[in-house]
Amino acid sequence: MTTENGVIKTTLDNGLTVLIKEIHNAPVATFWMWYRVGSRNEIPGQTGISHWVEHMQFKGTPTYPAAVLDKLISREGGQWNAMTYIDWTAYYEVMPSAQIELGMNLEADRMIHSVFDPDEVNSERTVIISERSGSENSPSWLLYEEVVAAAFRVHPYHHMVIGDKADLLTMTRDDLYGHYRKHYVPNNAIAVLVGDVQADEALEMIKRKFGDIPAGSSLPSIGRPEPPQYGERRVVINREGQTSHVHVAYLGYEITHPDFFALAVLDSILAGASSFNFMSTSYTSNNTSRLYRALVETELAAGADGGLVATINPYLYIISATVRDGRTPQEVENAIHAETQRAASGDISVEEFEKARKQAKALFAYDSESVSSHGFWLGFAETLVGDYVWFDTFLDKLMAVSLDDVRRVAADVFNPNRRIVGWYVPTGNGTREDSDLE
Repeated sequence: MTTENGVIKTTLDNGLTVLIKEIHNAPVATFWMWYRVGSRNEIPGQTGISHWVEHMQFKGTPTYPAAVLDKLISREGGQWNAMTYIDWTAYYEVMPSAQIELGMNLEADRMIHSVFDPDEVNSERTVIISERSGSENSPSWLLYEEVVAAAFRVHPYHHMVIGDKADLLTMTRDDLYGHYRKHYVPNNAIAVLVGDVQADEALEMIKRKFGDIPAGSSLPSIGRPEPPQYGERRVVINREGQTSHVHVAYLGYEITHPDFFALAVLDSILAGASSFNFMSTSYTSNNTSRLYRALVETELAAGADGGLVATINPYLYIISATVRDGRTPQEVENAIHAETQRAASGDISVEEFEKARKQAKALFAYDSESVSSHGFWLGFAETLVGDYVWFDTFLDKLMAVSLDDVRRVAADVFNPNRRIVGWYVPTGNGTREDSDLE
């Protein structure tokens, strides 16, 4: 057992990693269960299975039938939810600290006793297919899916978290249950407790509830690295709609890359700071960013944004824009390229750099105030990096970035031979044949 920056960390005999941090600002606590499984762990024929298993985890166990779960939580004044993403799945409860044991009971129980009733599986199949259909109604989402698929031809980042419809139609209850039993094991999980608790007592409680759960087999690492990209890739979607969209993506850095934080500062300069906290309720305007000034203020686009996400393997830095009526995707694309190449040439001022760091620092501070955010950050860092200290040293690493670092990273990332360009051109407002792709 180790203690650093107020966090107790230990690993149980069955491989479960446990993180506990006392915060006594209010009589509230949060309990998180993180699993090292997401869409990156899926194979063709089973895309979307991690997200589907997450849904099934709310269908109950013999001890806690589905009908009573929400009532148990709400009766105690708590809330609970879950998230599935590219590299991870996480479940959490936020409750009065005196009742947080209930959250531990629920998570320990569903780690081994989830039912996966066949009727519930089929019912949830309909729900998830409907969820995917709803996403497909968004031109921006459709374009994002196409751009990601073009960027990753080998690595399993290729597909969306929700999965491909063909797989959602054919996966079976046994497929889901097998995925659950393979990945929902103590040695593939991290338990995080934060809030108004006594750490020593809480640790003994966690040991009692999780310590006897058998460890699972060791899971292989993902062994399909994406090969180098040697030229620009393009996708065009022609479908019904009224508005055109443009996405321009570049391969970024993994979370452990030494230049990840320099890319975060570059993102703040171009598009406004990105929050990596999925619990974030903070909002920072990007109306002083380069992309906003170049695209929105010039009335080329109705909106423009950039997005940096933290992942185990290199993912994409994507710039997205909604083309204003009367303008063309080519005009918007040209303006985006002008900004990325300007940054790549080293045209970044000291004032822009300092402002961007301050914005990123402020957003992180806002996103780290609540106990639920602390629970997120600790589990997030431990899952992706293998060390929760990444969270505690976030600001140190951010403030260690230099202007020269940002200029160097811009030149590296914004390589025209490593970009993917996507257009969504509504039917009747341009077609593949009449779109200017020169």
